[in-house]
Amino acid sequence: MNSKQRSYLKSLAMATDATFQIGKGRLTPEITNAVDEALEARELVKLSVLNNCMDEPDELARVLAERTHSEVVQVIGKKIVLYRESKTKKKIELPK
Repeated sequence: MNSKQRSYLKSLAMATDATFQIGKGRLTPEITNAVDEALEARELVKLSVLNNCMDEPDELARVLAERTHSEVVQVIGKKIVLYRESKTKKKIELPK
């Protein structure tokens, strides 16, 4: 992903609310599966890391991206944005 594409995805993410919240239950297989399904349906997913979560947002983003085969668009504070092109329902057209 180049910087122009990343910038475009960041602008799309700013207009959306967080789809998931990660709290003291940490990163469970259920959350990972839900994020994976959301990425297939929406391609762009925004997560919020709650204050009671002991894990660092950067680390959570890296692990989630690895498990869901997605890319980390950005991590700002306690917000994580992930992107993965859908296999069946392509909605976002990235700039070249």
